[in-house]
Amino acid sequence: MTQQFDRSAEDLGNAIHLEHVNVQVPDQRLATLFYVTGLGLTRDPYLMVSDTNMWINAGQSQFHLPSGKPQVLRGHVGLVIAGREALLARLASVAKKLEGTAFAFAEHNDYVEATCPWGNRLRCHEPDAARFGRIALGIPYVEFEVPAGSAPGICAFYPAIMGMPACLRNGGGQVAAVKTGRGQHLLFRETDRPRPDYDGHHVQMYVSDFSGPYRRLLARNLVSREDNQYQYRFCDIVDLDSGKPLFTVEHEVRSATHPMFMRPMVNRNPALTNRNYAFGHDQSLWAMGPDQYEG
Repeated sequence: MTQQFDRSAEDLGNAIHLEHVNVQVPDQRLATLFYVTGLGLTRDPYLMVSDTNMWINAGQSQFHLPSGKPQVLRGHVGLVIAGREALLARLASVAKKLEGTAFAFAEHNDYVEATCPWGNRLRCHEPDAARFGRIALGIPYVEFEVPAGSAPGICAFYPAIMGMPACLRNGGGQVAAVKTGRGQHLLFRETDRPRPDYDGHHVQMYVSDFSGPYRRLLARNLVSREDNQYQYRFCDIVDLDSGKPLFTVEHEVRSATHPMFMRPMVNRNPALTNRNYAFGHDQSLWAMGPDQYEG
């Protein structure tokens, strides 16, 4: 008898890649110390190289950091990055220069939490194929803290409006988990804690069915911005029956025909310095090798 597989485990739904998280920062020097020197990520060498914006590569995903009043995501970003001890050493190396800011870092059982100079939290995980897929460097999830009782409605919204599979999970509060790409999710965790007002940060994803969600969003008057032929935005996640907003965060929705879809990204090897330089080791591999997982 042939082996049986769970074919549904490989379904992506409409969203095919969660590409970037966008938060404003007021100081590129401090942002460089945190994201590049501390975390070990890479400033994109091709785009946004002036002082009005900076793009930070993390595997096939990015952080977009336009200059402006600081924005803080209501939750945290999950980051897969190999080498806990090296990460801790890098974060410790920038601590003195980031004194007087919100910068902090702490070890936990299965992650290191690092806080940027303005309060954005990143949970840095070791690669784990069973949990995050085959990425060795990247953004597998963004987790938002949402009002108690809102997770079921959020879980219903994404399949119906965006064509994105979603399910409810429990553990540390009820969570709506929305699939946004291979091994990638938006997570909406219920909490009773007070949350700050929404400040304009956003997430961006590519979808295969571009016009279907657009029509459904437009019918509910939820399209917030018409960017160009390849991109539109919406902010409110609403209850399907009442139309009441459940949570607000801007979604930048791009088509798979967008000129920048899956463009190659440079990821440096943060272990390499001028003192230990070795030819052929400049780049960091963002995906696991064949010896690191079982197919």
